[in-house]
Amino acid sequence: MELLRVHLLVLLLLTEVALARAEPQTMGESVGAAFAAFVDAYQYAKCKISMCCEKPWLTSNFTGLRTALNERLYGQHLAMHTVVQAVKAHFDKESPQKALVLSFHGWTGGGKNYVASIIAQHLYARGMDSAFVHLFIGGLHFPHSDDVASYKRQLRSWIIGNVTACERSLFIFDEVDLMDEGVLDAIKPFINHYPQVNGVDFRKSTFIFLSNRGGDDITQRTLDYFRAGKPRDKITLREMEEIITTAAYNEEGGLRYSQLISGHLIDHFVPFLPLERQHVMLCIRDYLKLMNHEPTEDRIKTIADSLQYFPKSTQIYSAAGCKRIAQKADLIMQAEMDQQDDIFRNEL
Repeated sequence: MELLRVHLLVLLLLTEVALARAEPQTMGESVGAAFAAFVDAYQYAKCKISMCCEKPWLTSNFTGLRTALNERLYGQHLAMHTVVQAVKAHFDKESPQKALVLSFHGWTGGGKNYVASIIAQHLYARGMDSAFVHLFIGGLHFPHSDDVASYKRQLRSWIIGNVTACERSLFIFDEVDLMDEGVLDAIKPFINHYPQVNGVDFRKSTFIFLSNRGGDDITQRTLDYFRAGKPRDKITLREMEEIITTAAYNEEGGLRYSQLISGHLIDHFVPFLPLERQHVMLCIRDYLKLMNHEPTEDRIKTIADSLQYFPKSTQIYSAAGCKRIAQKADLIMQAEMDQQDDIFRNEL
């Protein structure tokens, strides 16, 4: 804050000097120009110190987003391509027709939250900690069926206030399957094709829904490909979107009978396929590296063997995706270190 005061003092002094040198007949023009320059300089100085809805706080790093998904997301070819293209296309437009709405579907551990956080990391300087990224959790923020009307009012107020503050706001709704139907219909006006709603333009904002709904059908279609000897990367977005739309609209949860679906306001339904053992082993390798452990083949195999797989006949898919890897890896690495300590003590 002290630094901002210094910047303002310098700007005021420069403004006074400029006005003092101005001729009387140009004084009015000089005042206007000086004031405009002062406002611009003030905004620039302020945004160097505190968070603002512009660069450097808005990063829009699409190259980094693509690289991160390519290098850190496994087994999700549809999610990787759809997310990068959809987000870049939306942010590249100076005047998009509507807010971007993505709906991620699949079982736990497939990477839905992970991808949402990667998006935030590459659009905002502080990622998920940015003042312009807003996370709602179904079971936490909308727990009671009797309060749907209240939730809708609060949600509208929150979104209007934050998009007013920053038109490039990101809203992430996790555990949509645990929300009561009707809550999300509150945002319908904000993701429609209106230029403004109550004087606010919502078309540059982004909404992401995360849900387990459709996970069973996504898994079944993936398993059908496996049993037919077809590679999973031949699964198309078109066939999966049809499956997801039907499941999300008819199964219990926040999108059941939703006007967002019937009104075709969700731009992309993104499937997250069940992860195979080979994908889980890559997640294990990354986690061991993150924790500064050598990712040896034996360690990776031991951790992978501690997880559960299905179906019983083939054991090809991880029941929890990559979700429980950290806990299992920590347990096994701790046991390994305890064993080494015992050996060391016995040698003394």
